[in-house]
Formats: sequence, structure tokens, C-alpha cells
Amino acid sequence: MAFSDIAGVILDMDGVLWRGDEPLPGMVDFLGMLRARELPFVLATNNSSKTPANYVAKLERLGVPGVPERLIVTSGMATATYLRDRSPAGTRIHVLGGDGLRQIMQDAGFVLADSDAEYVVVGMDTALTYDTLKRAALLIRQGAVFIGTNGDRTFPSPEGLLPGAGSILAALETATDQQPIIIGKPYEPMFRAALTILNTLPEDTLMIGDRLSTDISGAVYLGLATVLLLSGVTQRHELDNGDIQPDWVYDNLAALLADWN
Repeated sequence: MAFSDIAGVILDMDGVLWRGDEPLPGMVDFLGMLRARELPFVLATNNSSKTPANYVAKLERLGVPGVPERLIVTSGMATATYLRDRSPAGTRIHVLGGDGLRQIMQDAGFVLADSDAEYVVVGMDTALTYDTLKRAALLIRQGAVFIGTNGDRTFPSPEGLLPGAGSILAALETATDQQPIIIGKPYEPMFRAALTILNTLPEDTLMIGDRLSTDISGAVYLGLATVLLLSGVTQRHELDNGDIQPDWVYDNLAALLADWN
């Protein structure tokens, strides 16, 4: 496939567009190119701590105004859809995660609860304490279904790689002897949601991500073209003799844009 054959683009955010609150090289220009060419795009992140409105505001602060909320898919949103398909509004859910994830669950009609919960939904929580881990572990042991918004073990930041939601899931797995149902990339729900918004076929769609084990492996499985950026968590040596190989590899969006043009 050539870049000129692509009908839609899915972009990860952390490690692709930015690290923390710092834009990465090429972010503004690459999204500007997609808009100028009227090439549809969706921003899809495993980060469940924020709402689409939070991301719209962040994009505007970093120089990309006017991105509609409908073009943003988070693992929190995909988790809410997964639960709505299985449980009615009013179902009691315990959330271990950020304010954005709690808001998404409430907006989906679920009741946030610290007892008698049918589900424990776990995402990134930068205010994690022993008490919050303890409460979630006890609920899982009492029979609540253990759901992980995503399994990312690390999270790119200007300081380096920080513990991600997958690290919290690992602690709860150890404490409960239970494995979570994971919703985010590399699993299908998020990719399917993005493809529905784009209204494109997998074989006509490009996934741009920074993590081999989620962004690239999930896209390869579904038949999307893939670009791996080395601006996030993956190092070039990890490609050596690996089972997962992207179609293209670039240092960042600026390098990809130079080739695309």
C-alpha cells in the first residue's frame, strides 16, 4: 500500500501526538495535512483517565483547535459500550481510575458504588493508594467481574516511562488470583469503534502508534496498514526478529509527514 491509497487514519495520542503536556515533533503539521487533504482521522487512546472533552481542550491548547469530540475514542468509552451491551442502566460499578473514567461510566447510566458492585472497572489512577487497591481487590474476591480498560504496563511522559494501567491490573491480579477482561488495544472493540467512525475498511485504513504490543499488533491482526513511531515507548531494537512488524517505521510524525508529502 502507498500513502496515497489510504482512506482513513487512526492515531494513538500518548507517545504519538504528545508526551505529557509537551507536543511531539510534527503533531500540528501532520494533523493539518490530514485536514487539508480532507482525509478522515480518529484519535484512539488506551488512556482512560480523561473524557473526549478533556482531549479536545488539550488539542486546542497544543495548537490543534476544532477537533470534534466524536473523533476521539478512549478505552474508557469502549469499556462503557462493552458494559452497556451486557448490563442495564443502573448497574452498580466500582471504578478504580481517574475522574474522566468515572464521568464516562456515569454518563453511560451506571451507578458508581463502593459496595455490592457487579463490576470493578480499572484504569489509570495517578492518585492510587493502598486503600483504593484494597477496596477493588475485596470487591473482585466477592464476585465482581474484573474489567481492565487497557493493559498498558507503562505510560510515556517527559520524565520517562511511568507505571501504566497494566501495572495496577498486575497488582490486582496478584491480590485476587483473577485475570481481568481487557477492552482497549490490542483487542478489537477500540479498533472497531474507530473504523465505524471513519466508515472505512481495515485494508484501506492506517494505524499510527508507538507501542508494538497494542497499537501495531491489534491493527495487524485486523488487517490495517501500520506505522510505528519511535517517539513513545518502543525502541528500534525491539523490532529485531520480532513476530510483529509494522509496514513503516519513523522517528516521529515530522519524519512521517516528510515522506508522505
